[in-house]
Amino acid sequence: MEAMRQSWSDDRLDDLNHRVDTGFGRVDDQFARMDERMDARFAQMDERFAQMEERMDARFARMDERFAQMDERMDARFAKFEERMDARFDRLDAKIDASAHELRMQIQGDTHQLNSRFDAMQQTFIRVGGGLIGVLFASGAGLIATQL
Repeated sequence: MEAMRQSWSDDRLDDLNHRVDTGFGRVDDQFARMDERMDARFAQMDERFAQMEERMDARFARMDERFAQMDERMDARFAKFEERMDARFDRLDAKIDASAHELRMQIQGDTHQLNSRFDAMQQTFIRVGGGLIGVLFASGAGLIATQL
């Protein structure tokens, strides 16, 4: 081993400079290779993501088709249900109309009966009132006749 020197010669400095440059060159080469490998990996990842995106798009398209089919089926079922409900409401309306007509007829009959009874009662009041007035006149005339 060489003894340490106190002074540096130009040759030694040039040699050190060359070794440092060589070491940094190797480091630069390693970084360049690392960059190439990373670029290759990122390219692979980009390709995989593109494939996944295509598969996901295809699956979403299939799901959209299935939902569209389900919508059509549900619309058809709701249309059938609506038709059945409309028919049932129409039958119910007809029954209500028939019942309402019967009720109106019954109320009209009952009202006619009630009016007939009021008419008969009114005639009775008139007869009784007329009789009372006649009795009053007769008793007043009898009282006047007995006083004269």
